[in-house]
Amino acid sequence: MFSGIIEGLGEVVSLRKEKNNLHITVKSDFTHELKIDQSIAHNGVCLTVVNIENDTYTVTAIDETLSKTNLGLLNKGDKINLERCMKLGDRLDGHIVQGHVDQTGICTLVQETNGSWLFTFEYDRAKNNITVEKGSVSINGVSLTVVNSLANSFSVCIIPYTFNHTNFHTFKKGTVVNLEFDILGKYISRLMESRV
Repeated sequence: MFSGIIEGLGEVVSLRKEKNNLHITVKSDFTHELKIDQSIAHNGVCLTVVNIENDTYTVTAIDETLSKTNLGLLNKGDKINLERCMKLGDRLDGHIVQGHVDQTGICTLVQETNGSWLFTFEYDRAKNNITVEKGSVSINGVSLTVVNSLANSFSVCIIPYTFNHTNFHTFKKGTVVNLEFDILGKYISRLMESRV
């Protein structure tokens, strides 16, 4: 389980295809603290460390993961948001994030608003995911509060710290992002569907 509070940016140093799998090697400031089998969220996607070498480590994304996330679009040199799993007893500063991306979305607007930024995203409503005004959403693993919740789009406001310390500063119109909708909202939505 994760909180959506990004620990740092990693750099993709190698991408290797093997059948339907993609091995992603990442350079990170905290590689020396990692161990094999550890779970780390990469742009909000929970992946297992399978190899460690010097200041880099490798994770593997399978076809199921690649089909639902933006990891298949990565290029060497890209910056990705990283978060290690929560420790029992830690403060939950963000919200409950599972590291299980529901779908991708597309950035449709980046607007500087006199000291902060407004980002708008569209997503496929046919997948039955929803946002609610002032509810939580995870974008590339970043825990954020929803504003302007509509049927197939929503916006978030970003403070300068988040803009500079996550890969939000690389987003532009057309950027594909990973979306994980609020787990409580997903359960309530499923319960409501079963009653209809």
